[in-house]
Amino acid sequence: MKRIYDTAAAIEVEGGFAVVLDDRPLKTPAKRSLSVPNRALAEAVAAEWQAQDTTIRRETMPLTRLVYTALDRVAERLDEVVEEVARYAETDLLCYRAERPTELARRQHTAWQPLLDWAARRYGAALAVTTGLTPTPQDPGTIGALRAAVAALNALSLTGLHGATAASGSLVIGLALFEGEIDAETAWRAAQIDETYQSESWGEDQEAAAQRQARRRDLLAAARFMIMCRI
Repeated sequence: MKRIYDTAAAIEVEGGFAVVLDDRPLKTPAKRSLSVPNRALAEAVAAEWQAQDTTIRRETMPLTRLVYTALDRVAERLDEVVEEVARYAETDLLCYRAERPTELARRQHTAWQPLLDWAARRYGAALAVTTGLTPTPQDPGTIGALRAAVAALNALSLTGLHGATAASGSLVIGLALFEGEIDAETAWRAAQIDETYQSESWGEDQEAAAQRQARRRDLLAAARFMIMCRI
């Protein structure tokens, strides 16, 4: 797609802020008007469009893609997405620990237990921890409390949470990012403890490294998007 505009800018509109390319309002792929609740997010989206060269490269516009997803997809099936995100709590990454090697178990406990303790305090949701990969049932009240936290979000914030949760494998990490309890780099390190230990011990091939970098980009973009949604 060729760039056919000179300037991208954020403008105030009724009920929020939009992005214009020259004088033309930016629309989503589903032809909806792109409007967000705050100026900071609109300006960040506009900056992505302004930074494009002669050819539009969608992969360099993560905030734009997340806004499109929120307006065209998530807003249309809000309840479904809430359930999809909340289900991560049933098999949350932070609940599945190694017994051996002891160094891996130590790293998991050090990084993960404070996040689970935070979730228990913040949401009244004490998730059960187990060793190995066999799924362990979680208390329905705990799952319900986390589902309620997810359901309280609007489509934009829910889109960011969905991205962070999917990239990390943990609803607790996603919520901690959303609440500002941890930053994006801390979230990434916590989500990658197993993979980091394995690569340190046995090395990492190029394909696995590329997949990790893609997930890292997704997590960092989702984290930035959630910050923008809160401003």
